[in-house]
Amino acid sequence: MSQPTISKNKTFYCIGLSYQKADATMRGMFSLTPENKDQLLSQAKSEGFEELLVISTCNRTELYGYAEHPFQLIQLLCENSNGSVDDFQKVGYVTKNKEAVHHLFEVGTGLDSQILGDFEIIGQIKQAFNLSRDKGLANAFLERLMNSVINASKRIKNETALSSGAASVSFTAVQYIMQNIPKVSQKNILLFGVGKIGRNTCENLIKHTQNEHITLINRTREKAEQIAGKFNVIVKDFNELRNEISKADVLIVATGAATPTVYKDFINPAQPILILDLSIPKNVEEQVATLPNVTLLHMDELSKRKDEALERRKEAIPQALEIVEEVKEEFFQWLDNRKFAPTIKALKAKLESLKEAEMDFQRKKIENFNEQQAEMISNRIIQKITTQFVNHLKDTSSIDESISWVQEVFQLEV
Repeated sequence: MSQPTISKNKTFYCIGLSYQKADATMRGMFSLTPENKDQLLSQAKSEGFEELLVISTCNRTELYGYAEHPFQLIQLLCENSNGSVDDFQKVGYVTKNKEAVHHLFEVGTGLDSQILGDFEIIGQIKQAFNLSRDKGLANAFLERLMNSVINASKRIKNETALSSGAASVSFTAVQYIMQNIPKVSQKNILLFGVGKIGRNTCENLIKHTQNEHITLINRTREKAEQIAGKFNVIVKDFNELRNEISKADVLIVATGAATPTVYKDFINPAQPILILDLSIPKNVEEQVATLPNVTLLHMDELSKRKDEALERRKEAIPQALEIVEEVKEEFFQWLDNRKFAPTIKALKAKLESLKEAEMDFQRKKIENFNEQQAEMISNRIIQKITTQFVNHLKDTSSIDESISWVQEVFQLEV
């Protein structure tokens, strides 16, 4: 796939960074708020980008789009985040064309997730695509690619064990609590932040710990009350955070704040406490870990913990990759067909023009010229010729060279 698009002089790139090389602090620097995403896409549109997909989660930030050079995308990211080009060069990656497409398939199907088989990412990718489409940055190529990735994700979820068992970040956190906190059902658990990870963590806490001492705090109380309405938990105001932390045996922080929200002086040094920071960027001040009686773990540490569900998921990787290859091949076939379609259309028009000229010549030359039979025979010959070229272009490994040859031989203007 030398050019996966009708865009001339441009290449399809993926630029980004992820948990594989960038730690939580670095990922936090490049993370994009909803406002940043909107601003980035608007800037891209004004700068002439044709298609662009922006993914920013706790584990990765990536841009997929056409550019003359990947630096154009890197610059877009750096101008709309707190990261620098120097930082990106240390931890970032660039892939292009087929490799970029394959990477999106692996991300969208959970094969490249920090928790293998985590299918929450496909929902985030769908939201990213909808935002791009609203901004006029999602045309036929990106739409077909997204549909293919979604199809692969569905098939892997339904046909393999890649998503079997509970192995999400939220469940891993609850599992750690249950393994390390004696009599967890009797402990005071405080959950600060009720975004997606916070909601999932709350649900897992209630399901697995049978704890009736769970307190929720969120900057917006109404959101916490919506969650509390589904479960038997307590809601406290944000201004009570410090007081509630001093009483907690377990604190789970899952906010989306750009700077720390839990500080060293919030902690009661006389009260043993387990703190799990599930936020990106980190929302618990690092100095908290220096206090006695404090055990502080971040999402990255939790994600390294292996369990039986993850081991079962690993066994499903070969089958999942087979599905990815199958769906990806269908996408590339569509792409090739789309690529040579204008040439075949022009070839057919050229042959039709030659036919009409020859028909006109024979009408004048042959008495009682059977125009109906000549028309039928000519059309069948044109169809056979164009079909032959289509089959050749589908099978050739050098499609660009073949297209160029057809255009040159028949003097086609495409």
